[in-house]
Amino acid sequence: MTDLHTLVPVVGLLLVIGAFGGILAGLLGVGGGIVLVPAFYFAFSYLGFDSDILMQICVATSLATIIVTSLRSVAAHHKKGAVDWDILKSLAPGIVFGAVLGMLTASVLKSSSLQLIFGVMAVIVGIYMAFGNVNWRLGAQMPKGVWRSILSTAIGFLSVLMGIGGGSLGVPTMTLYGVPIHRAVATAAGLGAVIAIPSVVGFLLVDLPQDITPPFTIGAVNIPAFLIVIAMTLITAPYGAKLAHRMNPKPLKRLFGVFLILVAFNMLRKTFGA
Repeated sequence: MTDLHTLVPVVGLLLVIGAFGGILAGLLGVGGGIVLVPAFYFAFSYLGFDSDILMQICVATSLATIIVTSLRSVAAHHKKGAVDWDILKSLAPGIVFGAVLGMLTASVLKSSSLQLIFGVMAVIVGIYMAFGNVNWRLGAQMPKGVWRSILSTAIGFLSVLMGIGGGSLGVPTMTLYGVPIHRAVATAAGLGAVIAIPSVVGFLLVDLPQDITPPFTIGAVNIPAFLIVIAMTLITAPYGAKLAHRMNPKPLKRLFGVFLILVAFNMLRKTFGA
């Protein structure tokens, strides 16, 4: 049994990370998952639950929190008229398909494989955030037809493997196709729920060995970590959305990009046992 001296600092860490993740979801459009997954990994490892299935639990629990964070954040953005519902609706079918495919893939991968995927993708996202230019373009408008289906499926698939919402991949994708940054951030907030809901339903049905999972884990979702983080994100996500409309988040985004690269390299270091 985990003693109180070990548990208290972990709960404190999750409270802080939950607050930080909620603000990020609204302010930068990156979604709290990019912070929550490594935070959960650190917390559960610290408590002695490091195993071949640990990253599945981190990914699934992160996605569960994103359902609540995403719905709260997109509602705040919608009040300001910033959500492009046409883009959101057109991307949704492919994203749901990709999310289900991602859940099925993640459920059979080892923790080290998911760590590798998270680390590599987080480095890419971090580099874009730190050094990308909002004026970069791949096209004048969002792709249509088959290309949109492929793009949306890829976003859903990779997001689930990383345990993140739609912001980290959705915002860069939309801005590269000419969607204004504030509208992209607001629309990506809605993508999080589209990604997380079908994947979490699947993760709740995953059968993991109970003797190596943290207490009160249903399927691959750890309920205490979910509740602790949600308690904070419900409070902070709307403030992040308000800040996004009041300030220029560009300098903070670059700083966070560098921070994310460092976190990703640390994850990769652990993957290769360095």
